Amino acid sequence: MANSSFDIVSELNSAELDNAINQASKEVSTRFDFRGTGAKIERSGDETVTLTAETEDRVRATLDVFKDKLVKRGISLKALDTDEPRPSGKTYKIDCTLKQGIAQDVAKKINKTIRDEGPKGVQAQIQGEQIRVTSKKRDDLQEIIKLLKDADFDVPLQFTNYR
Repeated sequence: MANSSFDIVSELNSAELDNAINQASKEVSTRFDFRGTGAKIERSGDETVTLTAETEDRVRATLDVFKDKLVKRGISLKALDTDEPRPSGKTYKIDCTLKQGIAQDVAKKINKTIRDEGPKGVQAQIQGEQIRVTSKKRDDLQEIIKLLKDADFDVPLQFTNYR
């Protein structure tokens, strides 16, 4: 009997991210409490979103709207790393960095969790920014998925290539 496997990855759906940015921008431009505050949400590069407004509390409110849209589009807030509001001329800005991929130290934690708490006969190996988990039994792989969903790592995890 051949081994079954799946991959653990941490990726962002860029189409959903664009939709969240567009929806948040539209809401900020039409909401009454944001009128005249110069609130904007812009994507700058592949991994950064910049929020801008005239006051610190409005830029924080813009961040709340953006987070709400991310959650509604199915993007985990664990993938979002936000800075504190900083003055930039007459406006305030917040830079949000989007995290993708599993860092080496987090991958080692996941690997250790699988080894220590998972069923015997399950093997996990780090392959760049993803982890491949193999086992002879599919039920063991299902247990690993449940175990990792219940554990709290600092990155959103997706399980792909289940075979």
